[in-house]
Order: sequence, then C-alpha cells, then structure tokens
Amino acid sequence: MNIKTLIYFTALILFMNTTALAETEQTYDKSLREMFQNNEAIMYSINLRTFNADDKNGNGIIEPTMGETSGSFINAIERLDELKELGINTIHLLPITPTGKIKALGTAGSLYALSDFTKLNLQLSDVNSELSIKEQAKQFINECHKRGIKVIADLPSCGAYDLFINKPDLFVLDADGAPYVPADWLDVRLFNVPDNEKLLHSDIFMLHKIFINNMIDMGIDGIRADVATIKPYIFWYELIKYARSKKEDFMFLAEASESWKEPASDKAYFTDYKKLLEAGFDGYYGDYFELKNWKTMDELENAVVSKQKLLKKYTDKKSVIGSFETHDEVSPLIVGGENYAKIIIWLNATLPLNPYYVDGFLQADDYIYDYSNKRASETQTDDNYYYVHQGQIDIFNFSRKPGSDSTILSDEHKIAINLRKNYQDVITKGSFERLNSDNNKIFAYQRTYDKKSVVVIINRNLVNSEDINVKVKNINKKSKITFVKDKNDKTFVKSTFTAKMKPAEIVIFTIEQN
Repeated sequence: MNIKTLIYFTALILFMNTTALAETEQTYDKSLREMFQNNEAIMYSINLRTFNADDKNGNGIIEPTMGETSGSFINAIERLDELKELGINTIHLLPITPTGKIKALGTAGSLYALSDFTKLNLQLSDVNSELSIKEQAKQFINECHKRGIKVIADLPSCGAYDLFINKPDLFVLDADGAPYVPADWLDVRLFNVPDNEKLLHSDIFMLHKIFINNMIDMGIDGIRADVATIKPYIFWYELIKYARSKKEDFMFLAEASESWKEPASDKAYFTDYKKLLEAGFDGYYGDYFELKNWKTMDELENAVVSKQKLLKKYTDKKSVIGSFETHDEVSPLIVGGENYAKIIIWLNATLPLNPYYVDGFLQADDYIYDYSNKRASETQTDDNYYYVHQGQIDIFNFSRKPGSDSTILSDEHKIAINLRKNYQDVITKGSFERLNSDNNKIFAYQRTYDKKSVVVIINRNLVNSEDINVKVKNINKKSKITFVKDKNDKTFVKSTFTAKMKPAEIVIFTIEQN
C-alpha cells in the first residue's frame, strides 16, 4: 500500500469513527425533556423490587430463606439489554424511596407510602455488593445511560404513618389530631403543603428540594409526580423552578387527567392538568386509560384532537403519555384479552404521544397473584397478609418477576416499534387526520408528513366483525402502498379501503408518493 492510499484509508477511518462518535453523543446528549416534548420517549415503568426477582419455586413470593432473590438496582442491570431490544429508551422507576412499615399494606410496604424523602429504599440493595445503596443506584443509572436509556423517578404524593410519627408537622390532621387519610388510600397520609408565602420556608418544601437534589446527583433525568393534582400550583411552580436551576433540562411528568375533576378528598387541594402544565410540567397522563370505555372513533378523535389543541397553547412544548395501561389500571388482558392488548400496542405506536408500558404487559402478564390475601409466613411490616390489587402489578410485596411464557405481545410490539422507528417523522411530527368511514365502531386515522403516511384501521368491536368502507387520503395510482399488518382480503376501490374486519382486527399500511 503506497503512502497516499494509507493516508486516504486512515482519514476515512478517522472520519467514520468521528461520525459514529458524534451520532452517539448526539443521541446521548438529547435530554429526556426534549425527547418527551417531541414524542420520542418510549417509556417502560418498572417496580425494581420485582423487575428481576428470582422466584425459584414458582409460588409467586420471593423467599430469601429458600435462596430466592428480590429485584435490586444491581440485578436490574441484567435486563437492560432486553429493554433496549424492545425499543425502550426511557425507564420510569416506581418509587425508590423507603416504604412505611406501620399501618401498612402488604408484607414489603406500599411503594407509595413514603417514609423518608432523603434516603433510598434499602429493599432495593444488593446485599452482596460492597457499594452503598446510592452507589448501586448510580451504577444502574449509568448502565441505563450507556445504552441510551433515560431514567425518570417517581415522587410519591403522600407519606407513610412512619413519617408522621417522626415529623407530625408535615401532615394534615383530622378533628382528633390524627393524620388525615385521603380518599381510600389506607396506606398513606395527606401532606400539609402551604399555599402562600410560607411555602418556600416550610419543612415539606425543603424535603422535596432534598429529594430533587438526590435525584439529580444520581443522574436521574426527571420525575413523575404521583397524583400531582393534590398539591397547589405555587408548590409545583416553585419546585420545578428550583429543579431547573440545578439542571435546566430536568423533565417533569404529572399524573393528572381530564377525567379527574374533583379533589381526592375534602382536605386535599385540586390543581387540574391545565394549571399543572402552566406550573412547568412538560406533560401529563391524559385520559387514554379511558380506552376501555371508548367504543367509537368519535371518542378517540375527541381525546387526540383536544390534547393537540390544548398543548399548542403553551410557549414551552408539552406532551402526553399513552396511559392506556398503568400500574393503577387492571391488566388489558383481563379487560379484553390479547387482541385488546394488541390494539393498545398499535395506538401507542402510531398516535401523537409518548408510548408507555408497565413491566409485564408486553410479556402478557394478567397480574393475578395466587397468594392474594393469604396469611404470610413472614413480613417486614405490621401487615401479616399478602395484600394486592388483583389484576394490577404488585406494589405491596416481594413478589415474582412480572411476565409469562408468551411472546405474542412482545413480538407484536417489535413490529409496531419498528414501524415507528422507520416512520419517526410521520409519527412525531405528522398531522393526525380522522378518515371518513361508514362505521363509527372503526378507529380509522392517518398520520402524514412530507409525502409519507401511516394509515391505521382498527375494529374496536372485540366481539363482532364489522363491514367497513374507509376513504384514505393522499393516494393515487403512483402511490407505493406497503401493508405492515394484516392485508389478507382487503381491497381498494380508487381511494376507498373496503373490508370485512374480524373482531379487534388491526390493519396498518404506509403510503409513499413517488
């Protein structure tokens, strides 16, 4: 090889390496806040106590005396490549703060019964590691970041009875001087948050600032505020301002919905989702969990269009998650079976939102626990029974890793997420247009951007077949039509799509103009 050739190849290799490095840095440097605002976050919610638990005897409960191991920051790292393969780029950690043990629910304590703002939950520690719990958490977060996965931590809205014993001034008291139980949340007590100039100097606000400092110090990219509606506007405005003085791109997601119109109880504040967005939240849950009650395209269209209209009003970009299934919702497999779950996957993949999944959903878990309400042989709380919300992921006990042997939903998700990846600009920037149809039981819409379209046609009827005629836009003789899912006997007459769709059938195709 002569010197000129050697120089050429050396320069080429350097260029390729530099380009690859630049692309990697660009991907990593893109903040979660920016990703979320642009509908690029694909979110996966996990309970670290169960995420990679090892239930050797298969009874659903983790028993250390039997050589079984619950989930931890360290063993969670083993599953990160699995999530990356699923296309996940954001992990939502259900609360990692210590859980209450007094007047508790479940044998491990409810994740949302916060007993200390300033520490991490030692239940999530690997006892064989020489690292401190905070160092273990940092290692987990660093491993997420190495894979291009952002991390959002949960901020519980209420406190455990244990915290009341130590800091009674933090809580709202009832007429008898006892800490107030909001709604029917028997495992938690309501915080007393000032709605005036005293806020910034209050102990409760100082503790929230410590929580934010700890999260930022560990490398967390944002927080999800549990039941954000029960704190006043000024609280969130000041806390978000404080957080962004420490980390400008720190992301805030509010658990709030159009469906929530009243306070959780008569002693709780109620700040609706619009005011929360004004306070600085980057987005909210929305009401997509109402899908189980929606039977027509009118209802879906109203949800999508109203959100788009609302979010455009704010100076800063805002967005919403696909809250079709959350840890508070009954498993879609119970609601409507695998076909209904597939509908959720495709709506997540093609609507203008950030897809959101709970650990176990893509692994076809119905969250039915055989040990529910049975007496426990051992417990870390004063509850001697395995308390669970049947049909919802267990957040009260040291329980099995969510999932099943089925790959039907994960396989479906891979197809859907691949479409989203290949048509990212269409999905994240494209218009949303309802398609004219002679059948309102059919979800039919088109996403279009720069001469490319993704067409979604779904029979929302889970029981009966439906005859349909759907008028598709931007289609002509020169259009390239590619079916992504279920072509079968579907036909076009000019630009009208005609078919007899089976119950819960999903048809997805793309259109590209030559």
